[in-house]
Amino acid sequence: MRTALILLFLLALGALPGALLPQRSLNTNKVADYIEQHGWWGRLLNTLQFYDVYASVWFSAIYLLLFISLVGCLLPRLWEYLKQMRAKPVLTPRNLGRMPHHAESTLDDQPAAVIEQAKQNLKGWRLVEREEDGGARTISAEKGFLRETGNLVFHFAMLGLIVALAVGKLFGYEGQVIVKADGSQEFCNSGVLGYDSFHPGLRVDGTDLSPFCLKVNQFDAEWLPTGQAKLFNAHLQYQSGDDLDTGTWRDYQLQVNSPLRTEGDRIYLLGNGYAPVFTVTFPNGEKRTMDTQWRPTNNVTLLSEGATKFDPPGITDARERRTKQLAITGLLAPTAVFQGKLMDSSFPALDNPAVAIEVLRGDLGIDNGRGQNIFTVDQQMVDDGRLKSVARENLLPGQDVKLDDGTVVRFDGVKKWVYLQVSHDPGQFYVLIFAILIILGIGASLTIRRRRLWVRAAPGEDGRTVVEVGGLARTDQAGYGEEFTRLAGQVLGGKH
Repeated sequence: MRTALILLFLLALGALPGALLPQRSLNTNKVADYIEQHGWWGRLLNTLQFYDVYASVWFSAIYLLLFISLVGCLLPRLWEYLKQMRAKPVLTPRNLGRMPHHAESTLDDQPAAVIEQAKQNLKGWRLVEREEDGGARTISAEKGFLRETGNLVFHFAMLGLIVALAVGKLFGYEGQVIVKADGSQEFCNSGVLGYDSFHPGLRVDGTDLSPFCLKVNQFDAEWLPTGQAKLFNAHLQYQSGDDLDTGTWRDYQLQVNSPLRTEGDRIYLLGNGYAPVFTVTFPNGEKRTMDTQWRPTNNVTLLSEGATKFDPPGITDARERRTKQLAITGLLAPTAVFQGKLMDSSFPALDNPAVAIEVLRGDLGIDNGRGQNIFTVDQQMVDDGRLKSVARENLLPGQDVKLDDGTVVRFDGVKKWVYLQVSHDPGQFYVLIFAILIILGIGASLTIRRRRLWVRAAPGEDGRTVVEVGGLARTDQAGYGEEFTRLAGQVLGGKH
């Protein structure tokens, strides 16, 4: 048990970095920012797996050792408990006067009648009646076995909780995806390619996910005058099970801490943001419109940054195309305020949207076979001079800027998007059951008292019966003294 307690303490200590440091499973961007800000210290923590605490080797080792220690601790205790349950209460001590609780009296009733009366007063106790030399009769009674039962339930439930959590980590998964909140984008849980980020369990390969589809038709947000969020509500429709075959869409109001539960998965609303809509009219007259999401840099005012990237149409030569790709980067302010040409946002609602953009032209590096962050451009391309700035401008909805080659970039407006998380944990139900059992077990262990009581009725020299009552509590908890006094009074006073 000492080993188990030490390991439990180490497990709690090991979980602290998971609460204090950003974790990759929750926000990869924050982890990258933290490492960049803290230099060698951030890189050292990364090497020691402090940004993946719950998947780290050292945390898993503590977890496994705790499991083994609990098994080694509980099996002998269970065996001893079963033997105690089958055993009879211990013999009545020869000298009851040495017990912590003791009472004695002389009664006119015969020993057999006293013992029979005592048995009536001790209903609910485990007891055994015995005879001693000289005609004395005794009762050995015990009560409070549920205390040890609760103790074992608590520890076995903790063991079950560890197993359930391990099953969840093995066969569960989490994925995050950004969905436009205008009903134009449909997300289906058919594979990992539909996610922006995906974190599978150790036994999940992403080919057998729970099938469902959803789309967000509208997103409503309410804000306090201070800019703090008051309410987020995503009006979505979803399909799962037979609905996928019939084409039936079901409505659901998705709110923070009110996930959608379907097909064993849970869909959470994690965040929201804005996507500026740009239309680019190329020199040949062709138009392209894109509404790529930008990420908030200020969670209070939702001032956002991002990059909307365009490939020029009508150019078949790959080398020439890589010299005329466009990226619109900059800031988006939901409620814009200006100090000269410097723009900021004063409120998170779309009261006065505007963008401060820089248009880059050249090679975006999207053809080199490497993945790119959708919120930024490849800085290496800028540093190499292969991606150059050709315009900077502040734009309100409907305004445009014309480039030197005749290309026109127009800011059309803003769309909303929501950030969703899909979580699948096959051990979740069992975690709940074992958590409830832990509470019940520890409650029983703390409130039930293990106690013993003995009654001896022996013939006296004057023909009367000498009755002794002794009591012993396994722990020195308050309350047994009152119970003993009551029971002793009933036995010695002849009351039922």
